[in-house]
Amino acid sequence: MKASDYIVEYLIGKGITDVFGYPGGMVTHLMDSFSKYQGQIAAHVTYHEQGAAFAACGYAQTSGKVGVAYATSGPGATNLITGICNAFFDSIPTLFITGQVNTFEAKNEMPVRQRGFQETDIVSMVKGVTKYAAKVDNADGLKWQLDFAFAQAQSGRKGPVLLDIPMDILHAEIDADQVSVYEASEIHESTLDESRIAQIREALKQAKRPVILLGNGIKMANAVADARKVIAKLGIPTVSTMISMDIVNESALNYGFIGAYGDRAANFIVAKSDLLLSLGARLDVRQVGAKRENFAPNATLIRVEVDEGELAYRVHDNEVAICADVSAVLRVLNDIWDNILLDYSEWLEICSTIRFMLAGMDKRLPNEIVEQISEHIPSNAVITADVGQNQIWVAQSLRVKERQKVVFSGGHGAMGYSLPAAIGCYYASHGPVVSFNGDGGIQMNIQELQTIARERLPIKIVLMNNSALGMIRHFQEMYFGENYVQTVATGGYTVPDFGAIAKAYGIEYYKIESADDVRASLFEGVAPCLIEVSIKENTYVFPKLEFGKPNQDQEPLMDRALFNYLSSL
Repeated sequence: MKASDYIVEYLIGKGITDVFGYPGGMVTHLMDSFSKYQGQIAAHVTYHEQGAAFAACGYAQTSGKVGVAYATSGPGATNLITGICNAFFDSIPTLFITGQVNTFEAKNEMPVRQRGFQETDIVSMVKGVTKYAAKVDNADGLKWQLDFAFAQAQSGRKGPVLLDIPMDILHAEIDADQVSVYEASEIHESTLDESRIAQIREALKQAKRPVILLGNGIKMANAVADARKVIAKLGIPTVSTMISMDIVNESALNYGFIGAYGDRAANFIVAKSDLLLSLGARLDVRQVGAKRENFAPNATLIRVEVDEGELAYRVHDNEVAICADVSAVLRVLNDIWDNILLDYSEWLEICSTIRFMLAGMDKRLPNEIVEQISEHIPSNAVITADVGQNQIWVAQSLRVKERQKVVFSGGHGAMGYSLPAAIGCYYASHGPVVSFNGDGGIQMNIQELQTIARERLPIKIVLMNNSALGMIRHFQEMYFGENYVQTVATGGYTVPDFGAIAKAYGIEYYKIESADDVRASLFEGVAPCLIEVSIKENTYVFPKLEFGKPNQDQEPLMDRALFNYLSSL
């Protein structure tokens, strides 16, 4: 059979129903092969390869399967790189297939920059941001390469892989029964040391003020259900990283997300804990602060992390590092606590007092609007947020229901993520999707409105329009004497008429200016629509941590009497 047909059948065999890409000369055989299997797998055309890459990320984040995007050689391949980086830093299992010039056109070791038209060495470019990247130079090695790439994408700390396939390899004839076979033993999984579980159990028994920190590793390990069971059994206060804020959603034990822009209550509770059990969180500078020793200073820190490299970046000198798949740890914890009762009632009362006394301190108009919108988002929806102030408002104020999922661009922080990611989320869930955007980020992949319009996807696009690059404008206010160069209209940054743009794409459009304008009908129905939230005032994200300070002492500074009282509890 033709190699490109084999690739498509292989993806179908992996349960993948939708892939994303953009046409190009070196992938025409792959495009033709996808057309032969309509009804089993759909290849969706986006209008920029970066859009395809982010759609693949959204598909994987929502479904737990491997997301797939394809592009032609040269600029097509290089346009995928931002999405590849996003998948790498957020541990998203993805396969990127790039077409390449025919093997007989390749420059190989010739001392020239390029021999074939649009020839680019994409493998060398992405080596540092993929788990595996290779050029397939032999059609008989295609099955081995696909098997190995899929195993790498889904094993250990998950992430992106890339296969670069020359055009003549894609149309080569192969015998599927005779191709070389990958041996699964070549991937080494981490194993769980049972003595480590005993350490966790004993620490929880001894602790008076324990806290569980939930990280993105739980979501990527498809272990959300197990995490919820553990939390319910233990009855321990729980906090999360920002991109994991949907794991425990409306639970009374959820005290919010930690970090530079995190909830004051969550940061205070961590600071007062005597045990912090971190499950699948990287504990990077945005989460723990610049001075790592200030984070949970009086707590025994137990870190469960699948990546040994992350564990090498210590927070406490005496922390307990457990290198294991977080899903395995959660399953064991669920088993061992069935008949053990723990009483943290006094600690829970303190946590509730902290939450009560800090409630609403930082709420502003955008937070109020996001909170009101969350009341009307369907209970089975997937929510995406872009990067910038809109992302923080969503993390702070969205009231997530039990069946909802929220996906972000976390480590890479890529503006332009939300809109195309929402497309992938839809094809993974076939349910309602709400995409939050800022006026800056949406313009980076605004062309994907055509994908949404063309396929009539039930995506509700919420545009938080403050006519500014708000987060950078705030930096300029703090550090550059209010020199708002390139971030507001007077400094050279402007925004278009989004209502006219929606009309051009044939998408319904509504404008709201206050929380009172939000109504349920905006989020009903199956037609896509653009909901512009017009914000006239200068916007901020508070609380905000000043560099070098401990997490619980965020800006604007709270009254010192209140700060000292909460510190004394």
